[in-house]
Amino acid sequence: MSEYQRSSAFFLLLTMKENLSKAPGPIGVFDSGYGGLTILDKIRQVLPGYDYIYLGDNARAPYGTRSFEIVYEFTLQAVNKLFGMGCHLVILACNTASAKALRTIQINDLPRIDPERRVLGVIRPTAECIGRITRSRHVGVLATSGTIKSESYPVEIHKLFPDIKVYGQACPMWVPLIENNEAHGLGADFFVQKDLDSLLYKDRKIDTVILGCTHYPLLLNRIERFVPEGVTIVSQGEYVAASLKDYFHRHPGMDGKCTRNGTCFYFTTESEDKFRESASIFLNEKITAQRIEVASSK
Repeated sequence: MSEYQRSSAFFLLLTMKENLSKAPGPIGVFDSGYGGLTILDKIRQVLPGYDYIYLGDNARAPYGTRSFEIVYEFTLQAVNKLFGMGCHLVILACNTASAKALRTIQINDLPRIDPERRVLGVIRPTAECIGRITRSRHVGVLATSGTIKSESYPVEIHKLFPDIKVYGQACPMWVPLIENNEAHGLGADFFVQKDLDSLLYKDRKIDTVILGCTHYPLLLNRIERFVPEGVTIVSQGEYVAASLKDYFHRHPGMDGKCTRNGTCFYFTTESEDKFRESASIFLNEKITAQRIEVASSK
């Protein structure tokens, strides 16, 4: 059986099992586009035995400039889709979705949909690690306009570490550069240096910079080139992966609801061919993707 046939058979099985809400299932990983693949890659390195479904809402990306209401609506649709595909746990591997939709889904929607299911984000695990990394207690965040405007990072960091000062810088050109395979060009150098200079100008005491978008690790080499010596760059993937591993230790019941066959299947709301081509920028492996519709949550 070919990889495509196996993927198709798996998808049909998931569709047939949509009403079997109590049966164990894969871990769902959602992103508005491709950046969440950097999170999935780190999670699979730390927890390789589990089954995963990655869903990219590529047809409606980017989320970064959309309103809170639209991001919430789109994210809830994707979460419901992954629940319907058998996932008991969904990771929002998207900073914008985590900033604009996670809290509402956790508080308002999960009790109605299924109080035993869980949706987790990437901002909280990143915030939790900052206290032991920064020495000056002055931290910067590089992210999309939507994440910066939400002030989710300052809010989460201040809950845990009230003494830390947090400064944000929107980087609107970084995602387009990466997704157009221009991360290694002169244009990337120009915008990375420009936005880093703008951030560090706000507070010369910043000694830790969070990459608050899952795309940004692909620019890590360039970012490191333009930051002063002694500034630590925090890339989310390893911290989110470690946090998920710890979450399973603390919640063995949820751990038991996640199947373990070492599989990973990819779904997109865009063209399969386009997804495969673009995903190769983020992953060092060839993948097979399948296009699906994300039904309305209403």
